[in-house]
Amino acid sequence: MSQTLSASTLLAVPLAPLAGALLAGVFGTTFGGNWIGRRLSHTLTILGVLVAFILSAMTLKSVALDGARFNETLYTWMVVGGLKMEVGFLVDSLTAMMMVVVTFVSLMVHIYTIGYMEEDDGYNRFFAYISLFTFSMLMLVMSNNLLQLFFGWEAVGLVSYLLIGFWFNKPSAIFANMKAFLVNRVGDFGFILGIGLIAAYTGTLNYGEIFAKSNELGALNFPGTGWMLVTVICICLFIGAMGKSAQFPLHVWLPDSMEGPTPISALIHAATMVTAGIFMVSRMSPLFELSDTALNFILVIGSITALFMGFLGIIQNDIKRVVAYSTLSQLGYMTVALGASAYSVAVFHLMTHAFFKALLFLGAGSVIMGMHHNQDIRWMGGVRKYMPITWITSLLGSLALIGTPLFSGFYSKDSIIEAVHFSHLPAAGFAHFAVLAGVFVTAFYSFRMYFLVFHGKERFDQNPDAHHGDHHGHDDHHEPHESPWVVTVPLVLLAIPSVVVGFMFIQPMLFGDFFKDVIFVDAAKHPAMAKLGEIFHGPVAMALHGLQTAPFWLALAGVALSYYMYMVNPALPAGIKARVQPLYRLLENKYYLDWINENILAKGARALGVGLWKVGDQAIIDGGVVNGSWKLVGAISGVVRWVQSGFIFHYALVMILGVFALMTWFVWGDFFMQLIK
Repeated sequence: MSQTLSASTLLAVPLAPLAGALLAGVFGTTFGGNWIGRRLSHTLTILGVLVAFILSAMTLKSVALDGARFNETLYTWMVVGGLKMEVGFLVDSLTAMMMVVVTFVSLMVHIYTIGYMEEDDGYNRFFAYISLFTFSMLMLVMSNNLLQLFFGWEAVGLVSYLLIGFWFNKPSAIFANMKAFLVNRVGDFGFILGIGLIAAYTGTLNYGEIFAKSNELGALNFPGTGWMLVTVICICLFIGAMGKSAQFPLHVWLPDSMEGPTPISALIHAATMVTAGIFMVSRMSPLFELSDTALNFILVIGSITALFMGFLGIIQNDIKRVVAYSTLSQLGYMTVALGASAYSVAVFHLMTHAFFKALLFLGAGSVIMGMHHNQDIRWMGGVRKYMPITWITSLLGSLALIGTPLFSGFYSKDSIIEAVHFSHLPAAGFAHFAVLAGVFVTAFYSFRMYFLVFHGKERFDQNPDAHHGDHHGHDDHHEPHESPWVVTVPLVLLAIPSVVVGFMFIQPMLFGDFFKDVIFVDAAKHPAMAKLGEIFHGPVAMALHGLQTAPFWLALAGVALSYYMYMVNPALPAGIKARVQPLYRLLENKYYLDWINENILAKGARALGVGLWKVGDQAIIDGGVVNGSWKLVGAISGVVRWVQSGFIFHYALVMILGVFALMTWFVWGDFFMQLIK
């Protein structure tokens, strides 16, 4: 039985996509002279990701079946004092699972991109970007220290900036990528503070060494306060996760990032970048278990995100934005699981969600292609008969998303709801209500989109916003058509795990030894996972029991209501909208968070900056310290110049006056002091 993994094999996993990215990005673009064409560019990048996927699958097999592990430093960058800054890999069951998910979804996106970006001038550049993104994400999940984690964290942020603004001639895309970049910097500020506190109090950035000192951290207070140091560290780390995993109120960048091409929506917002925060908190579970305050904070933030972001999905008409708000809501579910100390459930939902959400994004992209790049679901309808493969795979993805028994999403989502129910934390009551209500909301907006797109009357010839040809050269007035095989094959391959992966892996991942010695839970303080294990009697029994529980009936009610409102009585939504205009405006303006950010926070920060510039810099530093000092020296010099006249009688007069003053002081000094007293 193998107990170790090969360092060279593991190194090849991230380096293979990096090699493809460099070859396509340099030799396939004008930067390197366009030496290689489109076919060779996509072949090289797909080959790199395929190699990474095969090696990741082999690694997962060795880890899961043979108990293999790897935790070594590969390169020491520098040593500052006693702090080592290293590049190294930690490969255990959590890492191996993430490696497979990231590389598989990335491989599907690469293949899909051949069809979706076929007519785009930046074809080779796009393949270079998505391969570079895959490399960055792999470096993040494979790291064994916080320095490398932070490198991967920032690298995925940088590449997402390039991908969201890929169509850089669109002002909306440029605004969206800048918004994503700035909002993530807010979260990253908290993240780097947390890393700095860990380095300051443990003297190391290595995971194993940090966890070995976790009890010491738990006994310390933050200097000058009564707060537990570990609470401050965990909240700072989670603020980083709030930015990367788009949690309220740092979620505002994700819906706007739909301005990028659809393949990156699937890559960034399904399995990779947005799940980095969930992965990080799960990896740091030994620290988070020491702070109930931090866990309560996580519960509240996740609950707000899960429920209130779902409400926004109800009124969206852009097919990609509906799926984007669905992503926000599901990330909220994962975060709620983290707060309930059900880290393995959060990671399990991360995995199942990666497959069905990538499927839904790519399915939405297939619809957009078939509809000649119309994205408004109000002008679709009846697409099912024109795009049968896209229809059936999108239906499977939607059923998985709403938690239909036996589908992957059911096992992970129901486990989250049960885990929160069993949590003893004060915020668990609100969290349980939020995730239960979110089931109904998710089912309603998911099948609203499904029915409007695939069923009902055909409305694609009534679109008042038809562009008569877009930047892809398509005409909006033709009938829909099924997408080419490079698009439909990834849909089918993603649909399979969307249906079966939950059934197959719930036992080992949640109630077996898959995450043993990887994720740590204090069962005495946080008994949710232990109680889940007591009531679990296999995936079939769980599915049968699920038919009798509130989440199933709430989901069924959401589907039935969406069918009635949009298929049976389509005039009803307009009537409701007319009667609840204030509520509709609140949702349409996304709770006015963008307005608050732009008009209060941004303008307030600008006013503060201008004030510091004019008062602090110009008035105090330039005017007072710099200019004031030379003016004072000049004034003193003027007086000194007057005294130093060069005439002997002036000097004689000053000497006489000085002698007179000294004599007066010695004679009358004591008398004057007595008078003063």
